[in-house]
Amino acid sequence: MKLSRIALAGGVAASTVLLIAGPAAAHVSVQPVGEAAKGGYATLNFKVPNERDQASTVKLEVNFPADHPLSSVTPQAVPGWDIKIDKSKLDKPLEVHGKKITEAVSKVTWTADDSEIAPGYFQQFPVSVGALPEDADQLVFKAIQTYDNKEVVRWIEEPTEGGEEPDSPAPVLKLSAASDDHHGGGAADAKEGDDHKAADTAASTKETHAAASSSSSDTTARTLGIIGIVIGVAGVAFGVLAGRRRSA
Repeated sequence: MKLSRIALAGGVAASTVLLIAGPAAAHVSVQPVGEAAKGGYATLNFKVPNERDQASTVKLEVNFPADHPLSSVTPQAVPGWDIKIDKSKLDKPLEVHGKKITEAVSKVTWTADDSEIAPGYFQQFPVSVGALPEDADQLVFKAIQTYDNKEVVRWIEEPTEGGEEPDSPAPVLKLSAASDDHHGGGAADAKEGDDHKAADTAASTKETHAAASSSSSDTTARTLGIIGIVIGVAGVAFGVLAGRRRSA
């Protein structure tokens, strides 16, 4: 009897953990690769888990913030998914690198072609974006997830600071302080650049040594050739003199 009560209590506790942990981990979210610095560029991953047991996710729509339009939005190809990019006119044009931008991406849609997100799996959809706003601490991307049974889940509720998480929270990107290079992940980019410079310097040094070696080889060959010619001429002259002596 005592064991049965313990088992029952354990089962209830386990069920509670599953009920609490399940919904919290199931919503669409966005995370930067590296950092997302104000005023810079970043690669974002929209993570889409499948929260249904009997249906697969076949479509994702991500709406980009109209209050902070991004001049550059470039999605990465995802095998098995078609990508559609929608743009809209800006009420106030953006100026980027001295050029006026009159429209910006308002929505990116991924639709399953010969793929899908099956139950128990998730998929990431990468997008390169910039320039990130300098006057905001976060960006909200409202997302819509569609299943193959026609069910639509709208992840569009904006969380409030200090409040409880909504039932269908929109993906929120936290922005970090502006970096000097304004490209995000600056240290990694700088290291990669240093590696390329070191490789170029090594290649240049190798080519210089090869050229010097080649030049040295050519000089040696010419010298040996001249010596050979001189020896040949001397041999001919010696032969002629020897013949004259015999004749005398």
